Amino acid sequence: MISLPKAPASPFNPPSILYQLLTSPLAVLIRALYHTFLLLRGPPYPCNSNPIRIVCISDTHTQKLPIPPGDVLIHAGDLTNAGTSSEIQVQIDWLNSLPHKHKIAIAGNHDSYLDPRSRASSDVKNTLDWGTIHYLQHSSTRLKFPAHGDIGRVLNIYGAPQIPACGGKEFAFQYQRDEDAWTGTIPLDTDVLVTHTPPRWHLDLPAGLGCRFLLNEVWRVKPRVHVFGHVHAGRGKENAFWDEGQKAYERLCGRKERWVLWGGSLGAGWWLDVLRLLVYGFLGLLWTKVWGAEEDGTAMINAALMDWRTGKVGHEVQVVDI
Repeated sequence: MISLPKAPASPFNPPSILYQLLTSPLAVLIRALYHTFLLLRGPPYPCNSNPIRIVCISDTHTQKLPIPPGDVLIHAGDLTNAGTSSEIQVQIDWLNSLPHKHKIAIAGNHDSYLDPRSRASSDVKNTLDWGTIHYLQHSSTRLKFPAHGDIGRVLNIYGAPQIPACGGKEFAFQYQRDEDAWTGTIPLDTDVLVTHTPPRWHLDLPAGLGCRFLLNEVWRVKPRVHVFGHVHAGRGKENAFWDEGQKAYERLCGRKERWVLWGGSLGAGWWLDVLRLLVYGFLGLLWTKVWGAEEDGTAMINAALMDWRTGKVGHEVQVVDI
């Protein structure tokens, strides 16, 4: 007797393709269509003649690995497992040993010491030495690159660690999933945004583990690059073009009508969003491939290095030029 595929044991584990095809075939089709349009449209912004190379990592969980060269190294949280000050300091010392001129780090939910609410009582009196690392916690830094271009270049980088609650009181920087911890928090002049959680539906899982309020805030700010992690199985790169097609895709991801194999009907809103996705997808292709216009979008990077299947760092380090 053939057994049907089962749902993932954890929401952080991706469902198998067969399970998705059996339970939500239209959702699979929509995701494939949307990402085909993204692939065909190409880069989200024009290539700079003197680019700044950003090396993006996240979710190293006390482990170390070779890191490619670049101008800026960004760690998007979960440096550790237990989150003690001693564990964090070991990872800080490793990052400081790397040759990148500029280094940025934020906390993740496993970095318990960095949030007073989750810090162990035995760790209260301990301190950290960040060295040359810019540690960002609801804060910004302005990096200057005098050797890039005739007059040099500047990047404004904002970092914030908070995530929708997914664990016990030992996890850092949590808020309830229906709580808005993002609106109006990110400066409008942000070039590079660093968060631990993904924006919902982007380099996320079908369950929607990312934050919808963060997604709304990223729509408002539209940074050139957004680096995050947390959802290990979502790692990779994805472009965002901030058009009506993207809005339609995000609505489709959240619609109940995607679960239709075992009955149910598709509402008019579902069909309208599919039409919007198709129309704006083709318009985007005309805009770039036929009319030769330049995009003004965002490169999204899920930089998680931990492989959810093995518990070891194994994913490729993500690099982006800006």
